[in-house]
Amino acid sequence: MSTQDCLFCKIVSGAVPSDRVYEDEDVFAFRDINPQAPTHILVIPKRHISSVADLTDSDVDIAGKLMVVASKLAGSCGIAGRGFRLVVNAGDEGGQSVNHLHLHLLGGRRLGWPPG
Repeated sequence: MSTQDCLFCKIVSGAVPSDRVYEDEDVFAFRDINPQAPTHILVIPKRHISSVADLTDSDVDIAGKLMVVASKLAGSCGIAGRGFRLVVNAGDEGGQSVNHLHLHLLGGRRLGWPPG
């Protein structure tokens, strides 16, 4: 898939609207259109990376930054103290529906286990 066909790349570029909650030079975060919890935010790198399975040693900084941004968003959304979940799906069997690396920040209710 080219970045021109990627839904999340289109969201980052502004070609597809989103409910943006955070943006900096490397990371974009927006509310999921099909939320699975009261707080459900997707945190993505602006640079197209297809999957967590495609990360390389040169991606350590962006992978870490995604986690830090998600943690800060949990705090600003008021869910950090009660608890939250970060989910990264990889591949079809892992439940990845958009081929652009993304973290799901979920919270605002008790989350069950096992998740799937």
